[in-house]
Amino acid sequence: MATGVRNDPYRGFNFRVELGNTSVAAFRECSGLTLNTDPVDYREGTDSWLSVRKLPGLRKYTNITLKRGFTDNQDLWQWYLNILNGVDDRRNGAIVLQDETHTDKLRWEFHNGWICKWEGATMNATSNDVAIETIEICHERLELS
Repeated sequence: MATGVRNDPYRGFNFRVELGNTSVAAFRECSGLTLNTDPVDYREGTDSWLSVRKLPGLRKYTNITLKRGFTDNQDLWQWYLNILNGVDDRRNGAIVLQDETHTDKLRWEFHNGWICKWEGATMNATSNDVAIETIEICHERLELS
């Protein structure tokens, strides 16, 4: 007997990446949408419990890692070159999860991000794998909307 409307979870393969308000590229993998809050131990001399309180401390955000196949598009490389040349090129962006009809459902928006790591492809003459470019974007804030 059915009890209600079925609410299936979203699949992890329908996503896009935005820098500014435009889609930049199709990526094969995205990871690092992680937030941590450090606990701070605190105790007053008048506390009746013989243990410490746990207060929320500083928030930390993991770097966002993006992987894609190499193409002629060098926008991300140019962005990284700006960082290497001392230009403070921070950008806001988003990772957007979509449903099966490619309708936007969830957005993880990052703020003041910049590429802190770029990794080129691994070459192997005995393989027919796609050449993969990997970048890490460090940022100061991540919000789910």
